[in-house]
Amino acid sequence: MSSPQGRFAAGAQQVDGKRFERAEAWGKHLLHHYEGGAVVHVHLGLYGKFTCQYTPMAAPVGEVRMRIAGATWGADLRGPTRCEVIGEEAVDQLLARLGPDPLRDDADPEQVWRRVHRSRAAVGGLLLNQSVIAGVGNVYRAEVLFRQGIAPDRPGSSLSRGEWNDVWRDLTDLMPVGVAEGKMITIRPEHDNGAPAYEPGRPRTYVYRRAGEKCRVCGSLIEQADLQARKIFWCPRCQV
Repeated sequence: MSSPQGRFAAGAQQVDGKRFERAEAWGKHLLHHYEGGAVVHVHLGLYGKFTCQYTPMAAPVGEVRMRIAGATWGADLRGPTRCEVIGEEAVDQLLARLGPDPLRDDADPEQVWRRVHRSRAAVGGLLLNQSVIAGVGNVYRAEVLFRQGIAPDRPGSSLSRGEWNDVWRDLTDLMPVGVAEGKMITIRPEHDNGAPAYEPGRPRTYVYRRAGEKCRVCGSLIEQADLQARKIFWCPRCQV
């Protein structure tokens, strides 16, 4: 373990040469557990990413915050929001602040439903509130609400249990596909009419970043607004 950039040098020194035991993800947080109880906590944020290569690794290029070099492969981390070494107590405190993650087998949908059902906040905001539900993000937030016909400004308390069950089920179906494929696939085959993606090389979406374009289902123009300092996209006809 090293930090070519230097910003993680002290943390890298704490775990360098120690046995890697396991990794787990909870929402947008990645935790690498090492012998002795040290945990490397990484939050990729909007721009962080890992790149992997076989060893021996080439000289680092760019601002590499953390370099992991194993016997046969290694990885470079660039641009994370957070990269730090923490202990098990800090891990417990972190996880206590996070809601259930739809990607995890131990996620408790009842816990999320209780928070949503009791809140008058907009459901579009609740889906990005990491203390309510972890890891959804802006694309899945917009796309799942469209797929379920729910307007993003509806209060959480206005959703029926059946509506929320459908949202949760959709997230647990879509998000594993995103992990397996490395891209977010949200359009049902019958609606994939070939309209271009919001950006070259990106998957096509129903509403995300398609403001002013025609809805793939009804033809209405997709709308955009700010919701809790994030852009939200929706179809005014399909979502009520």
